[in-house]
Amino acid sequence: MAKNARAPSGKPATIHDQNLERGQGGELHQTAGAGTPLLTTAQGGPVADDQNSLKIGARGPTLMEDFHFREKMFHFDHERIPERVVHARGYGAHGFFETYESLAQYTRADLFQRPGEKTPAFVRFSTVAGAKGSFDLARDVRGFAVKIYTQEGNWDLVGNNIPVFFIQDAIKFPDVIHAVKPEPDRSFPQAQSAHDNFWDFISLTPESMHMIMWVMSDRAIPRSFRFMEGFGVHTFRFLNARDESTFVKFIWKPKLGLQSVVWNEAVKINGADPDFHRRDLWTAIQSGNFPEWELCVQLFDQAFADSFDFDILDPTKLIPEEVIKPIPIGRLVLDRMPDNFFAETEQVAFMTQNVPPGIDFSNDPLLQGRNFSYLDTQLKRLGSPNFTHIPVNAPKCPFAHFQQDGHMAMRNPVGRTNYQPNSRGEGPREDPVRGFRSFREPVDGPKVRQRPESFADHYSQARQFFQSQTVHEQRHIAMALTFELSKVEDVVIRERMVAHLLNIDEALATTVADKLGIETLPKPADAAVPTRDDLPVSPALSIILNGPKSFAGRKVGVLVSDGCDAGLLKKLRAAMDKEGAMVELVAPKVGGVKAADGTKLPADHMIDGGPSVLFDAVVLLLSQEGAEQLVGEAAARDFVADAFAHCKFIGFSAGALPLLAKAGVTPDEEDVGLIDLEGAAALSRFVESCRQLRLWTREASVKL
Repeated sequence: MAKNARAPSGKPATIHDQNLERGQGGELHQTAGAGTPLLTTAQGGPVADDQNSLKIGARGPTLMEDFHFREKMFHFDHERIPERVVHARGYGAHGFFETYESLAQYTRADLFQRPGEKTPAFVRFSTVAGAKGSFDLARDVRGFAVKIYTQEGNWDLVGNNIPVFFIQDAIKFPDVIHAVKPEPDRSFPQAQSAHDNFWDFISLTPESMHMIMWVMSDRAIPRSFRFMEGFGVHTFRFLNARDESTFVKFIWKPKLGLQSVVWNEAVKINGADPDFHRRDLWTAIQSGNFPEWELCVQLFDQAFADSFDFDILDPTKLIPEEVIKPIPIGRLVLDRMPDNFFAETEQVAFMTQNVPPGIDFSNDPLLQGRNFSYLDTQLKRLGSPNFTHIPVNAPKCPFAHFQQDGHMAMRNPVGRTNYQPNSRGEGPREDPVRGFRSFREPVDGPKVRQRPESFADHYSQARQFFQSQTVHEQRHIAMALTFELSKVEDVVIRERMVAHLLNIDEALATTVADKLGIETLPKPADAAVPTRDDLPVSPALSIILNGPKSFAGRKVGVLVSDGCDAGLLKKLRAAMDKEGAMVELVAPKVGGVKAADGTKLPADHMIDGGPSVLFDAVVLLLSQEGAEQLVGEAAARDFVADAFAHCKFIGFSAGALPLLAKAGVTPDEEDVGLIDLEGAAALSRFVESCRQLRLWTREASVKL
């Protein structure tokens, strides 16, 4: 019940008015008590279970006859027009997928048969919660949806930059999105999870705790689409020509390595450039620095699935890369922007059920529900069952069917016969050999609304993720939780979340509780399965431990003034160009400056519009007179102070010392991130230092 809703007695309803019961899978049920309205369908039918979709056995496939799930998801899919209910803010690009080696041993999917073959692709990156007009650097999950136009139909790998999800059953998807969206009575906050509704839902949904660790980590504020991983989330199947099954999980790994920003930086970037991620992708492709990822797979058989510590059908769990090493099987390259944003990026329709022969589904209940849901969504958004007639959605291989008419039909069957079977021998026919075949998995069990007991451990992998982070990343998670929960008005919700954190890491829970002013720790939340503390750390889960080995693809902001050293700037440009990085000039005026040798240097930004948060490293290339003039400029002081506080490497000329001093930054031997560029080897040392991206040891001293 919403916070301000009224119970039949006329009193405000709170969580204390609810009867809570825990199901076999650890999920919480709020049951109707005395005076509490009974949950019904839109037709008025009483609902017995709103937590689980109807399946054959606890781990079996979802049944089409589940009218409650169908109605709930149908209504949810049609709540918004015309933007997407989720992933509304997106940006896309064209490219290709190139297969490395034949995978015929595992799959008969056509695109994996011929080494070196390139298949057209379209990719859309997005945030989940915000509207179309929201900002790019919200703390949020990022969509990573790939449409590959294979010779046997379109394959849509509709994933995220996080390998797990909030919920285990698709019937809960409308609830988690309703909770994270702006609160319905006030329509804010926009593109933020820092509010009561979201954390109320999360604190009553223990299965979300693993995902919460990811969303509160730096994974949720990536530096760029180009520097983030993508995951298929679910377990799929490969089927070979003999219909033999191999389970598979898909991972996209960026060639440029992983990188995120810090929260204070994200806030300022959203103010300086709310299109930061869009601009970055556009600039990279237009300049020929084509973003690239490797598609990697984790392959395993039924024996592994049966022996693994967690259920491979549970979308809130992952398989650590140290347990099954991802195998690179191809690469994705983005090399062309859409000709028209609306025609392609806005109208592209992804659906998890779009798979070519040789790729099949598992019984993951979230995946099963997504397969059911996406078609409804496209009909609502694009207004017609003929959305596949839109070029970006149309297959690039030959296709034929008897579907006809409908709103905005662009093509129809030709001739008299529009059905089959027919006695004329006209029209397309099915092919049992080449056509899609599902894995013939034996399924047996009662029709139940039930979560399997193997889904019930909600804390162990959350703890494993937190323990796998570096000290700096753990601090960021604690800061994120503190910030988010500080925006929650209901103290009970804050305490409930701390109770969950106690099941993940006591030091984390204690830190968050202290920052929130919770003097007495609550008892740990009731856990359906005790948290395991024997899971080994997984270095693959850390961004810092998987950063780049070069500064390629990054950007240096150079603050210049009249009288600066043009020769040093030329050497810096050459060094960064060799590294594969970009240099942009920031000046007091956008018209630029005049160097000491009289050279006119046009600027890319004026200081007020080019803050240091837009760059990965900065250089202060100033004459002493220029620095003294900038000392009085707040934007110039912030340029230096923010770069220092955000642990960036700072190169400087001798003339910049007055500005450094005014910004409270004093070069000394203890901070190796402040590099005097005078001297033969200084520039090389600066470039080499920048490959680390951040000087994290500085973070404790700036206490951002």
